Amino acid sequence: MIQLQSELIEDLRSKVKGEVLLPADAGFDKARSIWNAMIDRKPALIVRCKDVEDVQLCVALARDHGMLLSVKGAGHGIAGNALCDNGLMIDLSTMKSVRVNPETRRAYVEPGATLAEFDEAAQAFGLATPLGINSTTGVAGLTLGGGFGWLTRKYGMTIDNLLSAELVTAAGERVRANAQENPDLFWAIRGGGGNFGVVTQFEFQLHPVGPEVLCGLVVFPFSQAKTLLTKYRELVTRIPEELNLWTILRLAPPLPFLPEAVHGTPVVVFPFVYVGEIEAGMRAIEPLRDLAQPIGEHIGPQPYTSWQKAFDPLLTPGARNYWKSHNFTELSDGAIDTMIEYATKFPSNLCEIFIGLISGQANRIPEQATAYAHRATNLVMNVHARWELPKDDAPCISWARDFFRDTTQYASGGGYVNFMTQDETDRTRSAYGENYDRLVQLKKKFDPTNLFRMNQNIKPES
Repeated sequence: MIQLQSELIEDLRSKVKGEVLLPADAGFDKARSIWNAMIDRKPALIVRCKDVEDVQLCVALARDHGMLLSVKGAGHGIAGNALCDNGLMIDLSTMKSVRVNPETRRAYVEPGATLAEFDEAAQAFGLATPLGINSTTGVAGLTLGGGFGWLTRKYGMTIDNLLSAELVTAAGERVRANAQENPDLFWAIRGGGGNFGVVTQFEFQLHPVGPEVLCGLVVFPFSQAKTLLTKYRELVTRIPEELNLWTILRLAPPLPFLPEAVHGTPVVVFPFVYVGEIEAGMRAIEPLRDLAQPIGEHIGPQPYTSWQKAFDPLLTPGARNYWKSHNFTELSDGAIDTMIEYATKFPSNLCEIFIGLISGQANRIPEQATAYAHRATNLVMNVHARWELPKDDAPCISWARDFFRDTTQYASGGGYVNFMTQDETDRTRSAYGENYDRLVQLKKKFDPTNLFRMNQNIKPES
């Protein structure tokens, strides 16, 4: 059996253009490193694919020999499903080409590209599409789970701007999916995660953005949290869709515009971006600045690419992370009170609670138009437990779980698969709502043996 495995590996080496790594090889541990340090799995084999043909060879090998298969883009997913134990990991991180056609406002993006690489290429022409808020996030995982960020209110979710994709299916076939070709597969990958194949290229619609946008942070004292969050609840119902305004409860980082005495103490932070004329943006944020007396603020025009990297220092790789997330149509008094309560007992100085505003264009898409179903969601809350040492696992995870439990009664149900951890497989059905049964049927069609199961898995019918 060992000899057979050796022969298989040598045969693979002779065929793929990319690098084949075994556990004893230099570079193996670096290749299996991912953003969330809580996840430590060891594949039997890693193939750093160079092109689609490499991906097809890997899929065939895993399928034909019953190997567990995982797929790594940028390795940023909270659940760590890019890694598998004792299986084959397809590493797409070297496939990171981004081509932009400014005339048609289209971008063609390979699955290893990060948000920073996509943004940089598109912003060369003053264009962008809705992505996330951490530039080291991978385009592939973000898109397949739905995708939202600063541009979502104006231009919808990432999947709402996906025009087509090229995939390698479980059968090893190279297919194209869009509204005309394989429309059922195109429907499924817009929110269905990696359940239906390995995407080797995305085609996105781009929009005029920047290259400079009005953006920044306004920081308020935590003592005003109840008033601030109550006013925020009302404010976001009337601000223009060009303005996106989020809320973060955390301990103040040592930002230069904050008094030193505030560093390390609880604060309420309102980050925002305005997509439009700077003067109009300044008028739009006036109500924000009037919510209360701020501790400090940093407001002004800056390159969109810089704003997309603004939170990177708080989200560097190597820390241990555990998330819990809820959807909301609005923030009730009970939800606000619970947020404030748990913000007084952060188990580490890296933890935070944030609320992302996504109301606007994303709400106008019918719930059954894409696999992602929760189109009535206006706000997404993520409870982000983050810490450095394994000895702090228990208190940090317990804090996040307790907060999630105590806010469930105020949430609108469902979930966002990109924020679901590896222990939340019981939430997969609710994450897709009424679209789940259709996804099961499509899973049966495109992946009947569940080859692609290292994800928030949709199991085919038996």
